[in-house]
Amino acid sequence: MNKRTRIDLHNHTARCNHAEGTIDEYIQKAIDLGIDIYGFSEHAPMDFDEKYRLPLCDMDAYVNDVLSAKERYKDQIKILLGYEVDWLPGHMEKNVLNADVDYLIGSVHFIDKWSFDNPEFIGGWKNRDIDEIWQAYFEATKAMADSGKFDIVGHLDLIKVFKYLPKTDTRILAKEALQSIKKSKMVIELNTAGLRKPIGEIYPSKALLQEAYALDIPITFSSDAHSVEQVGFAYEKAVALAKEIGYTKAVTFEGRDRELVIF
Repeated sequence: MNKRTRIDLHNHTARCNHAEGTIDEYIQKAIDLGIDIYGFSEHAPMDFDEKYRLPLCDMDAYVNDVLSAKERYKDQIKILLGYEVDWLPGHMEKNVLNADVDYLIGSVHFIDKWSFDNPEFIGGWKNRDIDEIWQAYFEATKAMADSGKFDIVGHLDLIKVFKYLPKTDTRILAKEALQSIKKSKMVIELNTAGLRKPIGEIYPSKALLQEAYALDIPITFSSDAHSVEQVGFAYEKAVALAKEIGYTKAVTFEGRDRELVIF
C-alpha cells in the first residue's frame, strides 16, 4: 500500500504582524499532527497595506528563519519556503516574484485597492452590487493566473468570506478564471481557513472544486495558519471533500517543481 502524505503549504509567521507564535512552535505542532510536508508562505512585502505583511527589510531574516528550521527538523518533517503574494499590479516586488523559493501562492485580497476580506473595511460591501464585486474578483483572479508568475491559487473563492453571495451561479462567474488557472498549470489549494470565517466553508466551494476537477486542475492542502492552534486545522474535512469530488493525489513543491503524492 502506498504511503499517504499529509501536506499543509499555506502558513504564516509572526513576521506578518498579524500572526502569533514562533516558527518552532508551528513546526512542533505540525510534527505532532503527523504532517509530512509543511510550508511557510508569508505575506510577501509590497508597498501597499504594509502593516499586514512581511516588511521588505525582513525578507532575508524570514528566509534564514525558514531555512535554518528546515535543516534543524530535516529528520522529522520536510519544511518548504514560499510566499503568499497579493495580486496588485504595480505594487508587487520583483525580488519576491524572482525569489529562490519552493513555490509562490498568488492571492486576490484587493479589488481596486479595497481589502474586501478585512473586517475593518466590511462597510465597502454596503453600497455595491454583489454580483459585480464577485465578477471583479474573478476577473482579478484570471489576470493573476494569466500572469504565469505563481504556482498555487490562494483561497480561490475568498470573496465569499462574509457571506455576501451573488445571484449568479458562482460556476459561471468563475468559469474564465478556472480556464486560465488550467492553462497556466496552477494548483488550487483546499484552504480550511474559510471554516473559521462567517462563511463557515472551505475555500473553494464544493461546486467550484467540482469544476476544477472536471478541468483536471490539481490540488494541494492548506490551513492558512496564523496561530499555532490553526496548524493542520480541519485537515480531515478537506481530505474528505477532495475524495468526494474524485481527487486521490495532491501536489507538493520543491524549487518550483511539483510532485504528486497520495493523500
